[in-house]
Amino acid sequence: MPPKPRLSTPTDGNDNILEVVRVKRHELRKSDRKVCDVVLADPKRILNATVAETAEWAEVSQPTVIRFCISIGCQGYQDFKLRLAQSLALGTPATHSVILDTDSSAEVAEKIFDYTITSLDWVRNRLDPVAIGQAVHILEKANRIEFFGFGASGIVARDAQQKFPLFGVPCGAETDSHQQIMLVSMLKPGDVVVVISNTGATLSIIETARRARERGCQVIGLVGMNGPLVHYCDVVIVVETLENTNIYTPTISRIAALTVVDVLSTAVALRRGAEHVDRFTGMKRNLSFLRTTDRI
Repeated sequence: MPPKPRLSTPTDGNDNILEVVRVKRHELRKSDRKVCDVVLADPKRILNATVAETAEWAEVSQPTVIRFCISIGCQGYQDFKLRLAQSLALGTPATHSVILDTDSSAEVAEKIFDYTITSLDWVRNRLDPVAIGQAVHILEKANRIEFFGFGASGIVARDAQQKFPLFGVPCGAETDSHQQIMLVSMLKPGDVVVVISNTGATLSIIETARRARERGCQVIGLVGMNGPLVHYCDVVIVVETLENTNIYTPTISRIAALTVVDVLSTAVALRRGAEHVDRFTGMKRNLSFLRTTDRI
């Protein structure tokens, strides 16, 4: 089995602490979760609260409140309140962007934008710059690039294919499992495969990555979490998102993956030099002839 690639789950004081609380809730002790629920229910109230008041609201002891703060990565209660204030200053967190059936159209729009912006900021703070650099280096040297994905990940693969002028090499995308196996069986060393899976556990994508490695191709994984797929990738870009199970929320995993594709394609294009820029400029100029100049 190929060596496991470098995965990244960086966390630091810049993290949105409300989202850290939400994500870590299931890992906490039962008593700590009581504090967690009080915080998520009304975070603004906690800003001016003492340890004793927070403990009373959560129906736990004061040491439990302190333990909760430490368990989510803070140095203590005051550090937690400072980071909470910073989180609230960023705007409405995704935790509080759940859409209700009583919301007006304006409220729906506001919540979806808040949710998307906060979630993308969460992704950005966890994106591994080393993995991005490694992927760009591989893509820059590729003779051919093939993107593979299913469902929402298939949409990302198709979008990546649309950016082939930026890569400057033959570029394809396949979302059918049979076609994927047929295509990957014909690849050769020097070709690059990009496998996209939010779960990192889609069996057909895993098989595609495995066969690509057997063919001597380098494999880049674009995943939302650490799954079996990463074992068959040379480079793994973890796009950790705040995917909400509520049915009335955007598919942020797709939006985040599309953004990472933009990062990769732009970074590769910038390395192509002046000649490539000239060709790209000409391509954009040619496209302009397909648009009408009429204005309503």
